Amino acid sequence: QVQLVESGGGLVQAGGSLRLSCAASGRTFSMDALGWFRQAPGKAREFVSAIRWKATTSFYSDSVKGRFIISRDNAKNTVYLQMNTLQPEDTAVYYCAAATSYNPYIREDSYNYWGQGTQLTVSS
Repeated sequence: QVQLVESGGGLVQAGGSLRLSCAASGRTFSMDALGWFRQAPGKAREFVSAIRWKATTSFYSDSVKGRFIISRDNAKNTVYLQMNTLQPEDTAVYYCAAATSYNPYIREDSYNYWGQGTQLTVSS
């Protein structure tokens, strides 16, 4: 089992920045990648970004590419999502997820473990 705990959400004005953290514990050696998804009110959950745990490869959705940066600290078993130039449409609950095998990382069903989520609200 892998446990994931997100933190860093909050309220920020449009144009601002915020960094989310996701701390993993448990069988972290089994992780192949960590990803971020988000779900806005009334919408389906969508892929945001992902990073391989033992490689340098990272992935971004078109909606955040160039604004968000994903990184990881393997020593701390933590993945970060630096979010810049935030817009009201970025408002959502952000979820961290862990995949234990190589799969298309944009797909929710590629992930085996999920955190509880952290709320980001961007005011205009």
